[in-house]
Amino acid sequence: MPHSVTLCPCGRTTPKGQALSLADCCGPLHTGQAAPDAERLMRSRYSAFVLGDVPYLLATWHSSQRPAELTLEQGGKWLGLEIKQHRVTGVGTAEVEFVARFRVGGKAVRQHERSRFVREPSADGDRWFYVDGDEL
Repeated sequence: MPHSVTLCPCGRTTPKGQALSLADCCGPLHTGQAAPDAERLMRSRYSAFVLGDVPYLLATWHSSQRPAELTLEQGGKWLGLEIKQHRVTGVGTAEVEFVARFRVGGKAVRQHERSRFVREPSADGDRWFYVDGDEL
């Protein structure tokens, strides 16, 4: 009997265009592995929104901008993520432009943002953190 594979919500694919599983994509980041770059952190944060993983979202938010608490909107359905651009802006800084689509209360919403990220040393090596973003 074939086993069920959960596809990663971020939509990342192999070079051959095959969708990656959550276990092969964002899952390891959600359980403690450091993101190799800002784009992967962005993707893992999108997946965390889809999965309702508030502790991960808070842990990957830079301490200078992190809210004391985060409440996710109930009843929303995430529809997809498109990375428009990922660029390194300096030593340990990067930006990711993305479009995330979701539906809430029967209304389609499109969030287009340029997010800023910073890489900082931590007890277990360098880690990327989401700082903030500008809606486009």
